[in-house]
Amino acid sequence: MCGIVGIVGKSDVNLQLYDGLTLLQHRGQDAAGIVTCDDDRLNQQKATGLVRDVFRARHMERLKGNFGIGHVRYPTAGSSGPALAQPFYVNSPYGIAMAHNGNLTNVHEVVDEIFQQDLRHINTDSDSEVLLNVFAHELHKLHKLQPKAEDIFTAMRAVHKRVRGAYACVALIVGYGIVAFRDPNGIRPLVYGKRETEKGTEYMVASESVALDVLGYTLVRDVAPGEAIYVELDGTVHSEQCSENPSLTPCIFEHVYFARPDSIMDGVSVHKARLRQGEHLADKVLSMRPDHDIDVVIPIPDSARTAGQTVAHRLGVKFREGMVKNRYIGRTFIMPGQKQRKKSVRQKLNAIELEFRGKNVLLVDDSIVRGTTCKQIIQMARDAGAAKVYFASAAPAVKYPNVYGIDMPSANELVAHGRTTEEVCKEIGADWLVYQELEDLVVSSSGGKQKIDRFDCSVFDGNYVTGDVDDEYLNDLHAERNDAAKRKKADVSAL
Repeated sequence: MCGIVGIVGKSDVNLQLYDGLTLLQHRGQDAAGIVTCDDDRLNQQKATGLVRDVFRARHMERLKGNFGIGHVRYPTAGSSGPALAQPFYVNSPYGIAMAHNGNLTNVHEVVDEIFQQDLRHINTDSDSEVLLNVFAHELHKLHKLQPKAEDIFTAMRAVHKRVRGAYACVALIVGYGIVAFRDPNGIRPLVYGKRETEKGTEYMVASESVALDVLGYTLVRDVAPGEAIYVELDGTVHSEQCSENPSLTPCIFEHVYFARPDSIMDGVSVHKARLRQGEHLADKVLSMRPDHDIDVVIPIPDSARTAGQTVAHRLGVKFREGMVKNRYIGRTFIMPGQKQRKKSVRQKLNAIELEFRGKNVLLVDDSIVRGTTCKQIIQMARDAGAAKVYFASAAPAVKYPNVYGIDMPSANELVAHGRTTEEVCKEIGADWLVYQELEDLVVSSSGGKQKIDRFDCSVFDGNYVTGDVDDEYLNDLHAERNDAAKRKKADVSAL
């Protein structure tokens, strides 16, 4: 899970790219990078760290150019380090830089093709570099000194035939413009917009609409599944459907956890989706315990706050902010190793005793992944004097790994994998546990203006929309993503 942004402007876009990445910081806190183009020369700055730490005044001064792209990164399989910071770059043809959000599911097969058939070298274990080289090779095969829009789209059609998985991307072609494209299933989000200036129209693409809103761009629409949009330097916009069988099946976990509530994805307001999640969750609580003894609803900040408010209103009980969050601690389920995760949870949250003492508390969280966080939160609530601690998840039980760009752990590290709700409840130490029903979650996210064929709900039901994920693939994924593998990679990176 990463954040991407691209701009074709009428003046230097460095500050806009910086602001755009800051607005998408929640999508990636491991590394950040910007590439701009000025007089057919690329300017680049990327490194590990937050946006504010990667870019200093001296960097911004040399990031000149009227068009550019940016990226914030979460490590997809636990790998980290400066070499994996994006955008990536190849010098042939033309000079192309690319930023990618997602994960390819046939990456090993494509790597072999790139080496044996395309005669290209891959320097990292990042599938983003693989995707860039596939696009570059397919464009190179056309042997055009000056590529036209139809050449870009021809290359994109070939890319879709060669790679599988999730990918929302933005590419910069030196001297020509930027290309934004999305996988045929539209698993990862991508939107584009425009704004009018005294010098003319500027165009922007980003992972979430909030980046467009704050920078003064008007949302035009989402990039469609399988579609490519090519914006030339003069502002001419071309778009074409480049996939033979596109189907809009976005990742529903974006609405649960990752996206900002003020974003709109595929016509769906994330805020409204979370409000509806709360409504359905409250209805389930009432159906199971119509004579409940809940005194107060307390959300786990931040992404559960919206659903928690609706739960409290529907139950007719008080809503209180009983947990204070340290906003400088990263998302814990992605951190390698139980010891590090436990330490981070205690640093991230602290209970306000006044809101817990002597009360029957319903804690509402967006989801339960490993169970590490909620187990400690429940204990914190007890330590603060809660009489009973109930726990409600606005998402169903997470039982399967994510293979489309979210570094969820392997299946046996998921607390709900192979366990009943009652067993999970005992494991996390709650007095009672309630999960959202999957059909209710789908209904909550289905209120948009455009037709969503279905959602990718694979972390809940194990049905992977690309159709190429089997037991062998998941076993290989486990070898890459389990805690021991992550610790080994972290040790190597530290050398």
